[in-house]
Amino acid sequence: PTASQNNEQGSTLRDLLTTTAGKLRLGSTDAGIAFAPVYSTGTASGKSGRTMPNILDDIIASVVENKIPPNRAPKMNVKSEVKDEPKDDRKCIQDDSNKLYSDIQYSWICDKHVLWLRDHKNNNNWKLFKECWKQGRPVLVSGMHKKMNFSLWKAESISLDFGNQQADILNCKDSIISNTNVKEFWDGFEDVSKRQKVKNGETALLKLKDWPSGEDFKAMMPARYEDLLKSLPLPEYCSPEGKLNLASHLPGFFVRPDLGPRLCSAYGECVAATKDHDIGTTNLHIEVSDVVNILVYVGIAKGNGVLSKSGVLKKFEEEDLDDLLRKRLKDSSELPGALWHIYAGKDADKIREFLQKIAKEQGLEVLPEHDPIRDQSWYVNKKLRQRLLEEYGVKTCTVIQFLGDAIILPAGALHQV
Repeated sequence: PTASQNNEQGSTLRDLLTTTAGKLRLGSTDAGIAFAPVYSTGTASGKSGRTMPNILDDIIASVVENKIPPNRAPKMNVKSEVKDEPKDDRKCIQDDSNKLYSDIQYSWICDKHVLWLRDHKNNNNWKLFKECWKQGRPVLVSGMHKKMNFSLWKAESISLDFGNQQADILNCKDSIISNTNVKEFWDGFEDVSKRQKVKNGETALLKLKDWPSGEDFKAMMPARYEDLLKSLPLPEYCSPEGKLNLASHLPGFFVRPDLGPRLCSAYGECVAATKDHDIGTTNLHIEVSDVVNILVYVGIAKGNGVLSKSGVLKKFEEEDLDDLLRKRLKDSSELPGALWHIYAGKDADKIREFLQKIAKEQGLEVLPEHDPIRDQSWYVNKKLRQRLLEEYGVKTCTVIQFLGDAIILPAGALHQV
């Protein structure tokens, strides 16, 4: 590089991008190039015989054309720029939303940390969602089951169609996984007398984990796959073909996460009956991609050893709930099915440190290569959630997921169910 190139400075993100892009030679194969142009798989070709550049090339070319001259002095005054920024973006959205989004039915829940979109049919939902999503905050969309073929998702229907399949079934109480016939799981879904028993005679708390998943889901359950896709909330973001679904439009050379879909099913009322709610069907963890979770079916189990529907409701009411969620619990038309505890990604280090401290208090070995969040080894019960708040200032966002609710979480958000 020349001396003038060495003096280039990026005082803003745009400056940084443009000065960097200006050093690239599109199409070069030199080892030192930062990245090469990407081409689509279309058939139209240019002079070089390659296909027409896709949108990434347009972005790169635009950046190169707007390259800042090396001798241009930085414009931005850092102090004044920071001073002019709003102190609380969340507050700004809430202050403005009443005026800007009067055509959208929505509420703020969990101390105004979660956006609740109450009308799944509103085509303008994505506009408010976008503002909330910029801040990496969870979103709840209710009523998705009204768009679905409910008969496809009943336990007896899935058992009848796929009962002969083999799958991994997890016993949530002792973390033992066994490969067994899924009919056994589904037969006990709403009939406790047909559930497995563990050595001490207790009823097993089972979870059919991620069965089926990804391409297997699509191949095994085509009707349910299509029903799910047509019922996704905010299709601009959540649909595989959504124009704002970044993962669906990445070039092929990117390593993509497993985008599913996957079916997660578990016995739940036994969890509510445990002392201090010490067991969950999904321990505290982080997803590597954004995720939308739709509650497509809620079964009411019958038999000894489980709480009645009123007993489950009472357990829900013992949680630290938002007033709007308590109001939903009293609505007879709503059917609660899952209890979520959600934490912001920025609190991950504090939570990790807290869990390691608790492990030491309990006499457990804490190995440096073990991560309590990555290993999914903890369900943080009510007492621990209170300690986490008092000792580390980390507040739990508690959400009840009702039948038809879609919970949309940004990548990096910690959660347990």
